[in-house]
Amino acid sequence: MDATPTTLFSHNKPADTEWRADGLRDFFLYRDLGVADATGGRVIAHLVKANMPPQDGTGWHRHVADFQIVIMMKGWARFMYGDKETLVEAGDCVHQQPGLTHYLFDYSPDMEYLEIVGPADFGTVDAPAPCPVPPVTAWS
Repeated sequence: MDATPTTLFSHNKPADTEWRADGLRDFFLYRDLGVADATGGRVIAHLVKANMPPQDGTGWHRHVADFQIVIMMKGWARFMYGDKETLVEAGDCVHQQPGLTHYLFDYSPDMEYLEIVGPADFGTVDAPAPCPVPPVTAWS
């Protein structure tokens, strides 16, 4: 019986991939970490960082995904998860359960986070606002 591996070894160094501006949000930059290719599309891992000051944020949305975590590497971001404001700071890890309506509306200039989502081709769906969003803190 010939067993075909379902995942591949992957080792990504910062020089292996560049920051790209063609991701989900134009006000963020994205660096792919090679996990989607290594897992045959079952999981994506990418770094996300601030590219410009927050204006309107992400808007209310939810992801069509089985699994999603955000690990804040640098800086901070303010999210609304449903009707609850949550400050996510460097070192924090957030598990966003499937279908959770959320809104990233404010972040520091040095914000950078690791996002891991399954499947790699997860969807994003606009969602109705469950509550008002607090004001954005202007970058100094």
